[in-house]
Amino acid sequence: MGLVHGLHFNNLRGDLFGGLTAAVVALPLALAFGVASGVGPIAGLYGAIFVGFFAAVFGGTPAQVSGPTGPMTVVMAAVVMQFAQQPAMAFTVVIMGGILQIVFGALRLGRFVTFVPFPVISGFMSGIGCIIIILQAAPLLGHEAGSGGIYGALLALPAIFLDLNRDAVMLGLLCLAIMAFQPLRTRAWAPPPLVALVAGSLLAFALLREAPVIGDIPRGLPSPQLPVFELNALPEMLQAALILGLLGAIDSLLTSLVADSVTRTQHRSDRELIGQGIGNIVAGLMGGIPGAGATMRTVVNVRAGGRTPLSGALHALVLLALVLGLAPLAEKIPLAVLAGILIKVGWDIIDWNYLKRLRRAERSGALVMVLVLILTVLVDLVTAVGVGIIVKSLLSASRLSVEELERLQFIDSEDELAPLSGPERELWRGADGRVLLLHLSGPFSFASAKDMLRRLADTAGYKVVILNFADVRMIDTSIAMAIDEFLTIAADHGQSVVLTGLSGQAGRTLERMRVIEKVPLDHRHEERIDGLRQAVKLLQT
Repeated sequence: MGLVHGLHFNNLRGDLFGGLTAAVVALPLALAFGVASGVGPIAGLYGAIFVGFFAAVFGGTPAQVSGPTGPMTVVMAAVVMQFAQQPAMAFTVVIMGGILQIVFGALRLGRFVTFVPFPVISGFMSGIGCIIIILQAAPLLGHEAGSGGIYGALLALPAIFLDLNRDAVMLGLLCLAIMAFQPLRTRAWAPPPLVALVAGSLLAFALLREAPVIGDIPRGLPSPQLPVFELNALPEMLQAALILGLLGAIDSLLTSLVADSVTRTQHRSDRELIGQGIGNIVAGLMGGIPGAGATMRTVVNVRAGGRTPLSGALHALVLLALVLGLAPLAEKIPLAVLAGILIKVGWDIIDWNYLKRLRRAERSGALVMVLVLILTVLVDLVTAVGVGIIVKSLLSASRLSVEELERLQFIDSEDELAPLSGPERELWRGADGRVLLLHLSGPFSFASAKDMLRRLADTAGYKVVILNFADVRMIDTSIAMAIDEFLTIAADHGQSVVLTGLSGQAGRTLERMRVIEKVPLDHRHEERIDGLRQAVKLLQT
């Protein structure tokens, strides 16, 4: 039982219904994502089967259902176009992405994924939603998806509108309407993607036969294919694999948080990454597109009663049975039907909840969200996320610097003696204004290091400077080095520096960085009053 996290057999009925229901929802989405990726519907089904099964068995979120998702499909489509001359290399990238996810899990990096700022996540998810809608516009209108990416799809739209396939348009709009407006009370037993798939396919078979269809789908299970490498393409492959690995990790762990909130359990993030990595490695070996934890399918599974990895594994096995027996029927599905389903998926991926609040949101967050969205659509995902994290970090550091500097208290006159006790006040008055007490409180980081050094450097008029760290919870290396530089400046000015309150983390950091060695032992004191006595003694020398 320890090999499979969360496995038990006390919920067989719920897991059975959950797995079956999740498979029903996953079938049309897997077909649609396979087509959208550029490698065909069967690759979408293979991805749903292999990622779904192995992520359930080896993952760390018992109720999660994994498979192809919108974000992963968008990246896979870009990878397929990038390596169009060597299609096997695209699946090698999927394998490499899975290996990286296992590495992330083994290094216990799962918790750090949640540190990605929300505006960055909101921006790239919304950008991915926009990409899906743009790329599916041509199939919705009865034309093949272009090979020129976003720019090609946008440039082709005017010509497409002048040459519409009426049957495809009608089917696509019908399926889009079903996805958007199906009554809520019917969705529990008739998931909208399945209703749209069946209704659109039946209508196409009976009346609207001019709409383009999926076409030939291979039967049976695929044969494993070995990875294919080219030395000169290795940097591009590694970059694409890193995007897939990181995006899959973020996508999966965000879904794990949703699963936790619904089931009131706690997932194991590092184990989840390892499970997702194994699933993507097998998918790549078997010609499937990459996947991640799928929010819609996970919620459907939980609402139907699924609580253990049995439900996710069963969902994959049901899809496998469908592949083995229903491939001839899937060949007749119109591409416009899948486009209608995917456009609604893309619409739902867009973070409308945040966009509605954009005018009221913090300016820096709103700026980052819009910037990441635009870069995701017009450039690429890795650039968007990288720029978004850097910009958000710089803006946050600027704001943090102001807050940290407000916690620097310079005590150099009678008006500022509030923190001092009675005996400390007496010692202070004996110093005759030649001692400066700098009281620090709270955490201090690299954000305020430069300004802190500038303020410390302006204390040349004092004979003794006391730095009190008693209320400091944390300093980082940048602050330690700023203090080190101040000690050098103070020595050049003939000042004496006394340190107090060094028993906490600040003292340990200064000692580890060997900064404290610049301060004589009799200039270091735990109590502030002892530091003041030392300062008065130094004035008399």
